[in-house]
Amino acid sequence: MGLALAACSPQAPAQNAPHEESAQMGLRQVPLTIRSASGEHRFIVDVAASPEQQEHGLMFVQSLAPNRGMIFPYDPPQSVAFWMKNTLIPLDMVFIRADGTIARIAANTTPQSLDPVPSGEPIAAVLEIRGGRSAELGVREGDRVEWRR
Repeated sequence: MGLALAACSPQAPAQNAPHEESAQMGLRQVPLTIRSASGEHRFIVDVAASPEQQEHGLMFVQSLAPNRGMIFPYDPPQSVAFWMKNTLIPLDMVFIRADGTIARIAANTTPQSLDPVPSGEPIAAVLEIRGGRSAELGVREGDRVEWRR
């Protein structure tokens, strides 16, 4: 099976379609909830739907509010890898299966790194939030993510 790559952004763009910290204007914003043993955690996320939006991702963003993020949807689900090229802040990358459960969390990814961060399995979306936020909230693999697609 192939592996798609994206820059925090995916090393490969997804197939779907701004907050004050957003590096991209005009992206659709949707509510997103992570349901975990520690409670419901609500976010407003930008949807990086097009290949161009996904390629740019959160590059050059200098800060990210605790309740903000970006989601990269993939339809159909696929194995992907992201990198941190031109990404100035650490991020948590939350890899989400088609059933909405969290497959993997890559916590506090290294800004500017060109090392691939793989999904580890086919996923339906990647959520990027402020680095360390998953641990702060007690979010774990197996927790459920819901958002308006």
